[in-house]
Amino acid sequence: MTREQPPHPLSPQDCLVAIMIAISAADANMRTAELVKIQNAVNHLPIFGAYDIDRIGDVSRIVFDLFSEEEGLDALFGLIRANLPEHLFETAYALACDVAAADGNIPESELRLLEEMRHELNIDRLHAAAIERGSRARHISG
Repeated sequence: MTREQPPHPLSPQDCLVAIMIAISAADANMRTAELVKIQNAVNHLPIFGAYDIDRIGDVSRIVFDLFSEEEGLDALFGLIRANLPEHLFETAYALACDVAAADGNIPESELRLLEEMRHELNIDRLHAAAIERGSRARHISG
């Protein structure tokens, strides 16, 4: 089966957006708080300074198309590894953790995807724990 390729290769920023969209969509319920977190990251983080915000729709479609395929998650990680520089792997994981924690509830499906991301992005356990703790601290509700 041939997969339609994106109009141009994914940029590192596209990969970061894809990771955030993927974690939000993991439980089949993209919550408003998660979408706001993605929008805020793209609008305010320096890594997205020159990013074309219109690409979010394109990247979202790629993620949703991949998620509709049997081996879509593997294909998504393949795209991420092929287009995201290794020095941004921890950034990707941190953004995923922030999106997952944004609504104060991390369902089992998101926890499993975060675990898969740790493995696929080769995030050291200690670094992952620190990133996760930071996300929890930033998103505690009271």
